Amino acid sequence: MPAAPTAPDLTTQPRPVYVIGAGPGGLAVAAALRARGVRAVVVEKSDAVGASWRSHYDRLHLHTTRRLSGLPGLAVPRRFGRWVARDNVVRYLEKYAEFHELELVTGVEVTRIEPAADADGRADGWTLHASGGRVLAARAVVVATGFNHTPALPDWPGRDEFEGRLLHAAEYRNPAPYAGRDVLVVGVGNTGAEIAADLAGGGAARVRLAVRTAPHIVRRSTAGWPAQRTGILVRRLPVRLVDRLGALVAKASVPDLSAYGLPRPATGLYSRVKEGAIPVQDVGLIDAVRRGAVEPVAAVAAFDGDAVVLADGSRITPEVVIAATGYRRALEGLVGHLGVLDGRGRPLAHGARTPAQAPGLYFTGFTNPISGMLRELALDAEKIAKAVARSGGAARGRRRVG
Repeated sequence: MPAAPTAPDLTTQPRPVYVIGAGPGGLAVAAALRARGVRAVVVEKSDAVGASWRSHYDRLHLHTTRRLSGLPGLAVPRRFGRWVARDNVVRYLEKYAEFHELELVTGVEVTRIEPAADADGRADGWTLHASGGRVLAARAVVVATGFNHTPALPDWPGRDEFEGRLLHAAEYRNPAPYAGRDVLVVGVGNTGAEIAADLAGGGAARVRLAVRTAPHIVRRSTAGWPAQRTGILVRRLPVRLVDRLGALVAKASVPDLSAYGLPRPATGLYSRVKEGAIPVQDVGLIDAVRRGAVEPVAAVAAFDGDAVVLADGSRITPEVVIAATGYRRALEGLVGHLGVLDGRGRPLAHGARTPAQAPGLYFTGFTNPISGMLRELALDAEKIAKAVARSGGAARGRRRVG
């Protein structure tokens, strides 16, 4: 393990850079800032770092390799293996905060960010309003509250009257409570695919997987070559070229599941990525579908008493419905009034770029890159820290407050 970094004396900086969120993105930015002699305070609403990782389902492993998942200044330990387990991700984040001697404030939620001004009305950093009536003065702010922040449950007709059990995938931990039960998993992203495979191997009596749009499925690793490295290599290439290459690779490495109700997608792999749909990395779904342990069905259209009505008009009666239907960024209350979000609630600027109307306000972790989330968080952290150090914190005089 590398030697611990020398701790700079930051006590003379009265207004720190506040980093909101103590997940991988927030911790990485704080460490990169600290390495440049900039005081950074991480504010986390839960009582520990890596809160979202602690609540993920038990069998979760990174789909990115250990060597490409480390944050700035500290590699992921080799003993964690190539595909790092959820619990070891949490251990790594805990060690990361300790190793870099990060300044953490837990149990405090920042609820609103407002621009601050000096006596002459010139822009002068930011004011953060937090739980407990706290008001914090920041030279700059980095929002790192996470891509998967607030579970999103579609407002299906009849949902609230469903006689079975309906839960979001965020509540799922392991298959034990569903042994011997009929379960419908809704959504075929990486989470839905993995939960369906987990249930099929964990004793559920029947597992169906509701599919709205057929996903691209890729092998996590082929002949020792991880899919993540391919994602890194192709992300700058023309979309049409990558679509063609992806189709060739899929035909060679992934069986056609059309006969089982899961056809190959009509839209190219990278075209789908540009729309926000990351390929499903196979960790058991292909085998489970081929042996009939997971049955693809049409998308959910509505609920009717004890029945689920599917888009093709058929009706099924699962005992449990697990909705792997994604998350919202939930940034509206925090920064929505600043005009820095697009129509879907995503930041207009990301990484080292700040919104034109809000210099000194940075966002990280709000994309889902094909090259790996943790890798991109690490790259963003260095870029943000460099930009903050170069600007001296928040730019002054570029906007007026009032």
